[in-house]
Amino acid sequence: MNVAVMGTGHVGLVTSVALARLGHDVIGTDIDEEKISLLRKGVSPFFEPGLEAALVGEIEAGRLSFTVQASQALRDAEVVFICVGTPARADGEANLLAVERSASVIALNAKDGTVVVEKSTVPAGTADRVQMTVQREGRGRYFHVASNPEFLREGSALRDSLEPDRIVIGVQSERALRTLEKLYEPLTRNGAQLIVTDIRTAELAKHACNAFLSLKISFANAMARVCELAGADVTAVADVMGADPRIGRAFLDAGLGYGGYCFPKDVAALERLAARLGYSFNLLKEVEQLNREAIEAAVKKVEEALWNLEGKRIALLGLAFKPSTDDVRFSPALALARRLMASGASVVGYDPEASGNAKDDLPEIEIAADPYEAASGAHCLILATDWEAFRNLDLVSLREVMAQPVLVDGRNLFDPVEMASAGFWYYPTGRQPVLQGRTHPARPTDEGRVRTPVGPFGFGG
Repeated sequence: MNVAVMGTGHVGLVTSVALARLGHDVIGTDIDEEKISLLRKGVSPFFEPGLEAALVGEIEAGRLSFTVQASQALRDAEVVFICVGTPARADGEANLLAVERSASVIALNAKDGTVVVEKSTVPAGTADRVQMTVQREGRGRYFHVASNPEFLREGSALRDSLEPDRIVIGVQSERALRTLEKLYEPLTRNGAQLIVTDIRTAELAKHACNAFLSLKISFANAMARVCELAGADVTAVADVMGADPRIGRAFLDAGLGYGGYCFPKDVAALERLAARLGYSFNLLKEVEQLNREAIEAAVKKVEEALWNLEGKRIALLGLAFKPSTDDVRFSPALALARRLMASGASVVGYDPEASGNAKDDLPEIEIAADPYEAASGAHCLILATDWEAFRNLDLVSLREVMAQPVLVDGRNLFDPVEMASAGFWYYPTGRQPVLQGRTHPARPTDEGRVRTPVGPFGFGG
């Protein structure tokens, strides 16, 4: 099929590459001339595992091209995907100006009968506005509007596109349904679940998914505070909860909270949509509050360890909002850095992929070339993003270059026993600290369970 994709950001570019990989002829278009120039050379403007190699492969195969001329992309398209940004306004509402402009461009340039698919995350009811815009400005042509929300995870976006756990399409016409069924037939033939709904349900489902995942993260962070006060282990609590198939273990890891482009704006957008419809979704307000409190809890932990923050040098390992991406938008690591700087500390950071973007977003931060350089002379080291590479750090070498052997683990990446052996004063999240000469960590048994030290009444775990 001939496909046009409007917008070449994270969703748009991954969608373009994935649809080309499925055998469709895809043209991506964007108003950013510099970005299009890079894409034509096979250079991705952001880091996503496997994406750049796939981009080059599809360009060389002749199935994928890019242009700044929207008319060129839209002229022969059977399907047009709207993949533009929908950032939050100051009041939390989604800014849909780019969606409106895309609809106007489609109306002027696409052929009669084109299926117009909103893939950007938008509030329920947006498709009605798109339909009204394309019909009003389409000079007699008719367009079939549909919703096909993306469920991509940064760090595994291409795999999620080619091996989706579900494909959701919201339609109101037989033409749109048949077109999208044909488009995704290579995936559904291999077992991908296709869920067909009305358009408003599809639009709302994406916001509901992101809001609920944010809720699970915030619940885990709230439980971490309780576990620290009660002397319990939030990781073990989460394991018990996750063993219940009604709950599941995913997104129950306590830490610095959620970040990135999607979760913060989608939680706010759903809360504002509900308010506009007449329902006060106070639970979502609490989710946002708990997410903010996760940063404050980490700051208090650093203050507990260092006493005063003025004049202290603090190192952050990880600056991206999650591993396997260079995205620092709404990154908890940078939110923590700003908070520490406001308290008088100097902050140095390292990230395998996001250091450049972090420096652009927060010029005051010092950037190190590797974890050991970041730790050099630091009074405290904070594990902020759980990159897999950080698991293999030489802990003794790390401690030896620090001014003080204090490590705050914002993602519970490290093993308390190993931290104690390496000589660290270790402050995990939702678990008991390991303070040299004062506290002994729990020890794993040969069977992989956790055995706590024998207590005053002779009980072990």
